[in-house]
Amino acid sequence: MEATLPAGWTLAASSFNWAPEIIKAERSSAEIVTGIAQDNVAKVVELEPGLVWRSFPAPQDHEIDAFRTTLEQEGGRVSLVGCSLDDFTSTTERRTTGQRLEFLVPQLHAARRVGATGVRLPIGQAGPELLRLLLPVLQDLDLVLFEEIQGQQDPRNPHVRPALDHIAAMDDPRIRVLVDISMLMPALPVSYLDELARSGVSPVLCSRLETEWKDPATNDAVMAALRSGTVPGSIHTLFMNLLIRFGRSDAADLKEILPLVGGFHLKFWDLDDADQRVSKPIEELGRLLAGQGFTGTLTSEWGGHEWLKDDPSDMTRRHLALARASLGAGATREATQAS
Repeated sequence: MEATLPAGWTLAASSFNWAPEIIKAERSSAEIVTGIAQDNVAKVVELEPGLVWRSFPAPQDHEIDAFRTTLEQEGGRVSLVGCSLDDFTSTTERRTTGQRLEFLVPQLHAARRVGATGVRLPIGQAGPELLRLLLPVLQDLDLVLFEEIQGQQDPRNPHVRPALDHIAAMDDPRIRVLVDISMLMPALPVSYLDELARSGVSPVLCSRLETEWKDPATNDAVMAALRSGTVPGSIHTLFMNLLIRFGRSDAADLKEILPLVGGFHLKFWDLDDADQRVSKPIEELGRLLAGQGFTGTLTSEWGGHEWLKDDPSDMTRRHLALARASLGAGATREATQAS
């Protein structure tokens, strides 16, 4: 029996999960993304417009309308649109605040036209001055801007804290936080550890990453490997995930900022859950959210296609089933304890 989620919790899938298939271009990107709804993987889709619309970052109305019509015919809709903010006009010339606003506004109009309720930017990229200028645009278009935190950008991170404090000080429901649960990793993905080992990363370091990921001192070992030049070039980009995309926080670390949070990326890398390294953080999140009266979208986002060749539809469908069960279990535990 499928788990029932609390009212106001919406499960979705990110079109980012299909990035490798879109890049292969054996079908059009619009066909691939509308297929998420057609194949009943998910009826709510978070859109990465740079993967879908050739005219991005100023999408043309005919592209937007054709995509929306087809998606809605399949019973689907768009939740959020991932915006891009290119801060430079060249390698040396930075855009002024007015130019940055002009760069974003067409994307906001596209998000509204495609039926989204919100847009997404990385935490702190906009900055206080641009956020102030964006507010009336967001109000006119009835959109919410989500600033995303992920990986090692936990609420205590001194590089992240000022942006979170500014959102709190603004106290406006049009500016919210989106949390990527890559922050909540009790252990590294099994398939990732296997990839490091196959690529020639030191067995001693691989062993430490496998058994001592939650120890903050492991970061020092990762940095030492980088400085020593012993990380194989073929794996260097993937190796950097250890310093950026993989976090060590617990769900409880989010409690302080939950009043600011309007959505989650349920980031996953693989589905090896023998020790609940995938499901446990989601269950703990479900328990936390149920106790706080959360409403919003929880979106399956697959990052493991960076090194895995699995079918994105199969991976996303299985992950959404796991996520629903885990969120439901957490919410039920909270309800049982509260009663």
